[in-house]
Amino acid sequence: MLRWFTTVILFSSFLGLGLSVAILGPTFQDLATNVNRNISSLSFIFVGRAFGYLSGSVIGGVLVDIMNHFLLLGVSMSATTVGLYLVPFCKKAVLLTVMMSVFGASMGILDTGGNVLVLALWGDKGAPHMQALHFCFALGAFLAPLLAKLALGPTVSAENHTESNFHRPALNQSSDADSGVLFGVPNDMTLLWAYAVIGTYMFVVSVILFALFLKNSSKQEKARVSAQTSRRAKYHNALLCLLFVFFFFYVGAEVTYGSYVFSFATTHVGMKESEAAGLNSIFWGTFAAFRGLAIFFATCLQPGTMIVLSNIGSLTSSLFLVLFDKNPVCLWIATSVYGASMATTFPSGVSWIEQYTTIHGKSAAFFVIGAALGEMAIPAMIGILQGKYPDLPVVLYTSLGASVATGVLFPVMYKLATSPLNRQRKENRKSEDQKALLSSSGLNEYEEENEEEDAEKWNEMDFEVIEMNDTMRHSVIETSGNSLTVHS
Repeated sequence: MLRWFTTVILFSSFLGLGLSVAILGPTFQDLATNVNRNISSLSFIFVGRAFGYLSGSVIGGVLVDIMNHFLLLGVSMSATTVGLYLVPFCKKAVLLTVMMSVFGASMGILDTGGNVLVLALWGDKGAPHMQALHFCFALGAFLAPLLAKLALGPTVSAENHTESNFHRPALNQSSDADSGVLFGVPNDMTLLWAYAVIGTYMFVVSVILFALFLKNSSKQEKARVSAQTSRRAKYHNALLCLLFVFFFFYVGAEVTYGSYVFSFATTHVGMKESEAAGLNSIFWGTFAAFRGLAIFFATCLQPGTMIVLSNIGSLTSSLFLVLFDKNPVCLWIATSVYGASMATTFPSGVSWIEQYTTIHGKSAAFFVIGAALGEMAIPAMIGILQGKYPDLPVVLYTSLGASVATGVLFPVMYKLATSPLNRQRKENRKSEDQKALLSSSGLNEYEEENEEEDAEKWNEMDFEVIEMNDTMRHSVIETSGNSLTVHS
């Protein structure tokens, strides 16, 4: 029961992680207004958050092996709570960027620690739970825009500021900005409520994690983990490097398509903005839906099988996108298939590698860093290339190239992971086949009978030798006795 309760709390923490990551998108314009900047000049806060996320992944990978898991996750969620409460009060762009970096670092620690703790709790049986963990992240990312714009209502700043105001921030400076105040109450209280609601949720989950730490449940966890056999593949380091590259291409392609499909549909295909928004929504909708269905698929399918199916789906759909790039019907169908195919790859990859080599904090941090680098580098590179070649569907070429890369990398990883095991299995099967052939052909019984006959013959020969030795001993004794009698 304690293990199940801990798993549910982890799911809750990743729901909050998805909310925290995705809330920046729908509130970005309001944050820019809050610090008197236009959107283009404030885009570097994404770089600050990504850099913090990378740093947090590295720090989390080191700390998760030396600290109590519940204490580490509780501290990271508490830091995320503080960041969520303070972000709406930032009145300077530099301060907002620093806050986003700290905010991203705490989320990176939570991401790494959560993946490691699920593997520590469930081991080889953790595939459905890993799928559920990342489904909760996708669900949080799906709920964040609804919470920010629908549940709490439209923001005042979005209604009262035109596009020209964003390009002339000096005309819209508040008294706080004029006085040089770093913190201040935001002009739009809806922005404050959106971050405060998510921050309160994260605070409640962090309190439960601290309670689990105080109950000393980690001792039971460490005792159980120490009782498990630690596996290490023959090509452990090579597998981690290939998984790093695998997640680099996968996450980079996922974020790139989700970020650029709207602009691609409007400029390249000629869709209306409402249709392009629907296309963007169907990508993330099928992505979240199939992450939920993957919880049940993982109970009857191996992680490797799910990765192969995902690679086939993403390769096929991206190929159709490139071949029929201006066909709206194909674009809708292929986009939904592409989103569904991308849904299960990351959690399935983590569960798959755990079958062959034990994943600790540093190992988990390594491939999480690969995913974060892909999220940073590939969208930025595609943005530059799309500007240079506006007539080409660079986004679709990226999706196809990433699908080919992951499709080639996984068989190589599978070969490295299973080659020593296959050799051992072949030797075992060879000995078993030999025994089966001997028993089926009657040669085994013949050998056993011959062995029994040989044993009987050797026993008879030993008995005869013993009798001869006794006879010779008696004759020697008698002869020596006669000689002694003659001399006397």
